[in-house]
Amino acid sequence: MQPSCPAEGAGRSERVEARRRRGTKPTERLGRKRKRKHMKLKGAEILVKALEAEGVDTVFGYPGGAIMPVYDALVDAKFKHILVRHEQAAALAADGYARATGNVGVCLATSGPGATNLITGIANAYMDSVPIVAITGQVSTSLMGTDAFQEVDIFGISMPVVKHSFLVRHVQDLAKTVREAFRIARSGRPGPVLIDLPKDVANAEFEIDGDNLEGSVQTPPGRTDAKQLAAAREMISNANRPVIYCGGGVRIAKAWDELRAFADATRVPIVMTLQGLGSVPGDYPLSLGMLGMHGTRAANMAVQQSDLLICVGARFDDRVTGKLAEFAPHAKVIHMDIDPAEVGKLRAPECAIVGDIKVALNFLHVETQIDGWTQECMDAKADSAWSYDAPIESIYAPKFIRCLSDHAPENTYITCDVGQHQMWVAQHYQFRFPNQHLTSGGLGTMGYGLPAAIGVVHGVPDAQVITVSGDGSIMMNIQELATLKRYNLPVKIVLFDNQALGMVRQWQELFFNERYSEVDLSDNPAFDLVAQAFGIPAFRVTRDDQIEDAVQRIFAHQGPLLVHVPINPAENVWPLVPPGKSNEHMMEAAR
Repeated sequence: MQPSCPAEGAGRSERVEARRRRGTKPTERLGRKRKRKHMKLKGAEILVKALEAEGVDTVFGYPGGAIMPVYDALVDAKFKHILVRHEQAAALAADGYARATGNVGVCLATSGPGATNLITGIANAYMDSVPIVAITGQVSTSLMGTDAFQEVDIFGISMPVVKHSFLVRHVQDLAKTVREAFRIARSGRPGPVLIDLPKDVANAEFEIDGDNLEGSVQTPPGRTDAKQLAAAREMISNANRPVIYCGGGVRIAKAWDELRAFADATRVPIVMTLQGLGSVPGDYPLSLGMLGMHGTRAANMAVQQSDLLICVGARFDDRVTGKLAEFAPHAKVIHMDIDPAEVGKLRAPECAIVGDIKVALNFLHVETQIDGWTQECMDAKADSAWSYDAPIESIYAPKFIRCLSDHAPENTYITCDVGQHQMWVAQHYQFRFPNQHLTSGGLGTMGYGLPAAIGVVHGVPDAQVITVSGDGSIMMNIQELATLKRYNLPVKIVLFDNQALGMVRQWQELFFNERYSEVDLSDNPAFDLVAQAFGIPAFRVTRDDQIEDAVQRIFAHQGPLLVHVPINPAENVWPLVPPGKSNEHMMEAAR
């Protein structure tokens, strides 16, 4: 019998002739094998090559003693390193990079205070399910446990706020540790992973072969249960007042197209959490906006009146539910999530769908008979529509934000700090996609906005990136203006200045009998002059009739820019669900 290929069963000359006909030189296969040669590298060099194998193009960090071998190896790295001015900013920049791109963000810091300064950013990523890998230097293994200079147990400190922590004690384990860290960070429900690298391990040499420098393989989502999907279809078909309640899981799963197709097919109204904003466009006809403590009246009342809550990638957070026992009191629940620990944690569902929500949403297109309910929700939305005609000459922040939204190009990303301005952005900016809205949700980290913007602009270089901040938040990481200047990053900062810790002041006014305690920031610096001292152009906007021109200047300007916007210190965020109340008991501004 003739062999199926001339090379099979043939001698050397026949194999050479077969390769010649295929256009392959006899030495090429051997050459490819030789590329897997063993290389003697230091641990720090192995780390850099392992990061390259993962496709890393940017890392954010700050050097120091224990991490110095890694910084030496970075000189020859194929990826770029961004020097921030505080380690917390490195972690938050990695967070912003990851949210905007969907890839794993990477940050570096030295031991001791460098490592502990990362913790807030790591916790922020943990609370909002953001995939980052944080790499810290550590004192040499022989000194561990001796209270050596800049030694802290960052492995132990980080444990409550990571998916996993690694302490690398042997250089031969380093490459596989990096692979495993990246796999864990992005698999299932994403989150942060920490690698602690002792200095002697970073300096140790090891002969490694090319196979150990290959990147990680992502774990696919688990299969959804067909019986649960069938039960969900029946529940949706039979519902009279269904509502889709979607959260940050839509962004993580990149399921916004599937969500919109599901809503189009079923005509079910949609409400969104803070992290879910942009899951459908802000002007999507079936969107009722954000629900919860500062949600719209239409969104909160629709949930309270619903008979079926279709929860897509959300977790029944306390800022969403208000008084949990009275949240959606008449509704059955379908809960879809990648993380089985979230399903039933706070509200027992009648139908639990654990797995890939994209697959689930595609399976749930059913006919509904809810035209009357949908119209009722749309009428309520129209009745409680926002008004921007505040009779004042000074700046009304919601009007400024809405004008910013109306003029924004499609590739605009908003990174937002924490406080009143954060809620105004959530209420009044119309996001097109969920990864265009970056804010600290679960942890509420003041100072998030500026470092996150640095991450976004490196992850999405052609984006318009705007940080919306407050006078309290900006001071938390204001040193990162130096990073903007160093790299000439085109980040625009809109800084609302009410000379107060606005959200705390509002709560003290409403719930603490106007006993104001440590919220006065009337000694703020002139922020426009501060920016100029860093070498960043800045201007002030003080009157309502200047808003349009200011917004146009923001989008026309090349490079970094700060816009200082003084606002009324007494302005509050409305509506507001008081603490301990159900969402139907909303406080609203006097008309």
